[in-house]
Amino acid sequence: MAITSCLSEFSLPELFQFLDQGSKTGLLTLRFLTENQEKRVRHVLLHQGRIVAVTNRLDHQCLLAMIVQRGWISPEVLREQVNRCPANIPIGLYLKTQSFLQPEQLRLLFHAQVLRQVCGLFRLREARFKFDTKATLPTTEMTGLSLSATEATLMGLRVLRDWVLLANKLPEPTSALSRVVIGKRHLRLDSVEGQVWQRSNGSISLNTMATQLKQPIEIIQQTAFRLISVGLVQEVPMMTAASRSKAMAEDVLEPVAAGTNHGSKEENGSEVSPSFMQNLLGFLRSSK
Repeated sequence: MAITSCLSEFSLPELFQFLDQGSKTGLLTLRFLTENQEKRVRHVLLHQGRIVAVTNRLDHQCLLAMIVQRGWISPEVLREQVNRCPANIPIGLYLKTQSFLQPEQLRLLFHAQVLRQVCGLFRLREARFKFDTKATLPTTEMTGLSLSATEATLMGLRVLRDWVLLANKLPEPTSALSRVVIGKRHLRLDSVEGQVWQRSNGSISLNTMATQLKQPIEIIQQTAFRLISVGLVQEVPMMTAASRSKAMAEDVLEPVAAGTNHGSKEENGSEVSPSFMQNLLGFLRSSK
């Protein structure tokens, strides 16, 4: 199965949330133009909703070239080890078990190959994408480390400077936030994110949060969007809640108010005539 669309219709945070929550495995390919109108492509390899590699070509040589360029393993030795590596084992993990690479070297490779590349994807103004669940994922591009698509979204949005493309997706300043995750969080939040999370009780508007935290409302909206995108909170329209509360109050109060207003023709419809009251009293006496 293949899914195709563009980022203007299905944003990258929404796409990553879909891939993570669905524990999707496959190849995500994004095609875009640079500012100089050069055609570029990025391939994101995902296994069960986790990003295991990002490459700019599919010749299965990107990670190997990075290792050689750093001078950590000679081309001849690396070629020999690739041939010995079992087909289902990430090459980075295999090289570590064979003592050719240290854990710190794997982390440096993963940072350059995945973390830096993923953060750059969130700056794309437009791109066509295709997610192919039938694609074969080359283990020669894998370090053995991985990052959930949700964590990638949080990281990418934190470093995003231009929010123009996501402006219409930001929560309203008059809205509140309500926690979706109850109890311990599975994501590490920064200072502002943590404070917004603590105030996400469904009754504090983003405007109020901005005042309390002494932050511009744009920063609070962007922070709220990050928390929404990673599934920690949801937007609660406070106007709807207020209207519902008002309606409930009117349902309770109106009958009491009508019953205590004895002298108003406008609110009670019409006056009760004296003759009607006399006939009613007579009926009550006769029925005793």
